[in-house]
This record gives sequence, C-alpha cells and structure tokens, in this order.
Amino acid sequence: MNAKITIFATLYEPVRMKEAIFIRQNMAKWHNYEREFKDMKSLSPDYLAEAYEELTGDLAFAQTHYPNSTITTYLNSITAQLHQQIYSSKRESASRLITFWTRELPLAMWQARRAMFLSLVIFLVAVAVGAFSAYFEPDFVRLVLSDEYVERSIENVESGNPMGIYGDTPEAVMYFAITYNNIKVAFFAFAAGLLTSIFTAYILFNNGVILGAWLVFFFRYGLLSLSLTTIMLHGTLELSAIIIAGGAGIVMGNGWLFPGTYSRLESFKRSAKRGTKIVLGVVPLLIVAGFIESFITRHVEWPLWVRASIIGVSALVVLFYYVFYPWWVAHHEGKSAA
Repeated sequence: MNAKITIFATLYEPVRMKEAIFIRQNMAKWHNYEREFKDMKSLSPDYLAEAYEELTGDLAFAQTHYPNSTITTYLNSITAQLHQQIYSSKRESASRLITFWTRELPLAMWQARRAMFLSLVIFLVAVAVGAFSAYFEPDFVRLVLSDEYVERSIENVESGNPMGIYGDTPEAVMYFAITYNNIKVAFFAFAAGLLTSIFTAYILFNNGVILGAWLVFFFRYGLLSLSLTTIMLHGTLELSAIIIAGGAGIVMGNGWLFPGTYSRLESFKRSAKRGTKIVLGVVPLLIVAGFIESFITRHVEWPLWVRASIIGVSALVVLFYYVFYPWWVAHHEGKSAA
C-alpha cells in the first residue's frame, strides 16, 4: 500500500510543480486585475476586453490541467465578475479609432519591445554583412541588386546624375507603385511569422544585405554621403516601418515557438492579434515614405540643411511615437503586460 502511494505521489509531483509555476508566473497579474476591477467605471472598454481575453485564456488552461484546483475556482470567480460587468453595459466606443492610436498600438509596441529590438539587431547585422561582402567582392552588388539596376546606376553616375534613378518615373505613378510595394514588403515580413519567426528574420536579413551592398556601391564612387542623405530622406520612415513590421512578425512567430503556459493555438492567436495591431500601425509611415520618395527624394539639388531637416523630423517622429510614447503609456497607465 505504501509503495502504491509513493508511486502515485511521484507521478503527481510534476503536475503540482507545473501548477506552482503557472501560479507564480501569473499571480501578480491576477491580483492587479482584482484591484482594478473594484473600480471598473474608471477602466476603458478596450482594457476590460483585453483583461477578459487574458483571464479566459488562463481559466481555460487551468480548467484543462487543474480542474479540481482552488486556482481554477479563483480564476472562474474573477472572470465571471468581469464577464458580468462587460455584458451588462456592453457598448461600442465611438472613440475606438482614437484609442487605437493613443493606447492600443503603443501598448502593443511596448509589450513587443524585445521582438522590436531583435528585429533591429537582425537588420543592422545584415547591413554590415551586405557592406562587408560588397566591399571585398564587387560583383556581390550585382548578385543582390541585379545587373540591370547596377548598369543603370553606373550610367547615372557617369552622366553626373547618380541619384537619377529616383527621377526616371513621373511622381504620381511612382508614388502609388512605391507605396504599394512598401506596404507589400512590410506585410510580407509580418505574414512570414505564420511560418515561425525564423522566416521573418530571413526577410529582414535579406533587406538589410541589399541596403549594405547598395551603400558600398556608391562608396566606391565617392558618393556615400550623397547616397545616405538621399536614401534616408524616405528611408528613415520606410526602413523603420519594415523593422517594426519584422518585429510584429517575430511576435506572431514566437507565439508558435514559445507558447508558455497557453496551448500553442491560444498563444498563437494572442500573438497574432498583437502583431496585427503593430503592422497596421506602420501603414501611415509607409504612405508618407512613399510620398517623400516620389516627390522629394529626386530633388538632390535641394540644400543639405533641408534634406537633413526632413531626415531629422522623420527620426524624431519614429522615436517619439514608436519608442518613447509606448514607454510613457505603459508606465503611466500601468496596464501593460511585460
């Protein structure tokens, strides 16, 4: 009899340990929700919906793995309390569009900050790899940019118009083509996360290599400063958007790879929702970047201070809204999940 009890206890121990880990990882969040639900009128409908989604996911996990545990009863209690509040006063917020830009997107960016940093690192490493490869092997540029593009660029350099490739197409036609292509690239980088974050990383790396090789190509002609001030006119916004979209793809892909305490499907649904918010949030950047590339970049005769001002303002917009503002919202509202 004692042997049977010992065997049962040994088999049951991993389950108890897993439950303890589940509770330890989430208890602070649950207690925070309990405190906030005491004054639900001060909470926005969007935040209540996010909290409800979070709690129902935790409850589903607990019901599946610990159906007779007190933690399941506890989660059922606070989830039922929130459910009653939401559905007793359910209404559509007239300011949903405003709250998306002022709260939902910044919080999603803050929650995804590690993925965003990883996306930036991958891209910068790729730029260095592309530059290194093109510097030591000149034909590498033709490999990544195509012979036609390189030949046209050489012709422009020799004719005294090195950035002429930006002026070969009428502004309006170029605007729609460039904007469509940029949005397609950003969404493709995000959608690649469906196949895990490794595929998104590949797309980021590929784009970074192309940029690095392109810069070295102009460096060989003594035109690095001109090429930088030209490409960064629109590239400050465009490249930032691609890096952010790549971060969104990593967020979604990591939902598959690292489900944590959730089922793989539930983890993916949550990460896909967060990633979708982020990638939608870069569309304005791509629209403005397309306008700059089509109507402004071609004017290489403009004074350097004008071009530098456009680059500087673009950089400040990106840093403020996609870096500092998410931090401010998360720390001043205190309603983000790390």
